[in-house]
Amino acid sequence: MRRIPFAVQVLAALVVGVALGIVARQLGGTAEDPNWLALTLDTVGSTFVTLLRTIVPPLIVLAVISSIANLRNTANAARLAGQTLLWFAITALIAVGIGIGLGRLFQPGVNADVDAGAAQAPDAGSQGSWLAFLESLVPTNFLGVTAETSEEAGSLATSLDFNALQLIVIAIAIGIAAVRVGSAAEPFLAFTRSALTVVLKVLWWVIRLAPLGTVGLLGNAVYSYGWTTVGALGQFALAIYTGLALVLFVVYPVLARLHGLSPLKYFTGVWPAVQLGFVSRSSMGTMPVTQRVAETNFGVPRHYSSFAVPFGATTKMDGCAAIYPAIAAIFVSQFYGVPLGLTDYLLIVFVSVIGSAATAGTTGATVMLTLTLSTVGLPLEGVGLLLAVDPILDMGRTAVNVAGQAFVPALVAKRERIMDVARFHAPRGLGGFVAPDSGEELRADAERTAADAAESEARTDAADGDEAPGGHGTAAAPAGRAAP
Repeated sequence: MRRIPFAVQVLAALVVGVALGIVARQLGGTAEDPNWLALTLDTVGSTFVTLLRTIVPPLIVLAVISSIANLRNTANAARLAGQTLLWFAITALIAVGIGIGLGRLFQPGVNADVDAGAAQAPDAGSQGSWLAFLESLVPTNFLGVTAETSEEAGSLATSLDFNALQLIVIAIAIGIAAVRVGSAAEPFLAFTRSALTVVLKVLWWVIRLAPLGTVGLLGNAVYSYGWTTVGALGQFALAIYTGLALVLFVVYPVLARLHGLSPLKYFTGVWPAVQLGFVSRSSMGTMPVTQRVAETNFGVPRHYSSFAVPFGATTKMDGCAAIYPAIAAIFVSQFYGVPLGLTDYLLIVFVSVIGSAATAGTTGATVMLTLTLSTVGLPLEGVGLLLAVDPILDMGRTAVNVAGQAFVPALVAKRERIMDVARFHAPRGLGGFVAPDSGEELRADAERTAADAAESEARTDAADGDEAPGGHGTAAAPAGRAAP
């Protein structure tokens, strides 16, 4: 298999997955009693996503702590964080504007042929609210773990999950505390960097399974939903995918070109994350690959990408939190005959730009949709009308989400002159990584980690020297001391 380029393996997996999904549909079966092929595809796909999600919590904690430790030597750390939030908001604003425009153009609620009897509000656990979002920022325990008990086959079963937002809050607090402690925290930071290298090694083993996981995920999606499910909601689905295509193929490329970056290199570089996001329908599950894309293909320094990508995976949702809720809100208003005024559209924009963190990178966008509908005052029962096509739409939404989560760090890195532009434009195969697909790449990444902080500081000092009167920059402070 090593003789076959990784990108070719992924492309072949897409074709095989669709073919096996079609075969599984021909074999018959139901959702409650699937045939052997459908069950196999589901098991393979879900196992791959589980492996990715398993590696996410330690990756978030270790990467964020290490990035904060590296950013202490970077004079413009606060500016990097501010620029990241700014461009998250700018691209979300553009995306929600496109969504509102397409909703008015396609009139999906007027042209829908769905039974009003299907309308039902989601359960309370899937509904979003501003209070619940604010409460979710406060860690409930040190590990950011949540437990849910349900009754299965007459017995109680407890499942554990993690809250990505809480993990980031915990990691930021620990990272800042380590920096403030000073030299006494150096052994802890050295351990964190070493542990991160080990986790990245394990991550690469999981990534190597991506072709197999793609076969299972896409095959199961074709079997479970097909493309005939769109049916009466064709106009709505068409409006969603048109908006997603405009953001992915127009907005991002135009912004890249305006900043001197090749749109083609962007597409070929972000492809591993996009294809995995499309089939897995999980930004958090795709986050390790998204971060690898940002660092390896886009030349974003690790000390910045390890902060920006995990943060983006929980808050940067142009598909789920901008385009989709905007068009869905217009659909519900048209279906129920509730007119929307200028204030309502402004509220939709506000929720999309500010409240996207409510999705928390999980599969589906029901939380964000209910948050939007409740803010505008539309009936939550309209959510039930859209559930039939949600899995199909979620594929495209997640693909655009992860594309933006890799693009914004690259854009900010280019604007702040910390991007390795040569790596961004380096030759690579369609959908492949710049460096060879082997463990050697991870070792090279580990070696770059130690040099990232010094490289960023040197570039920052050089930039300060260019801008300061007389061409003299501020001298770097000795280790362990803050610059004046």
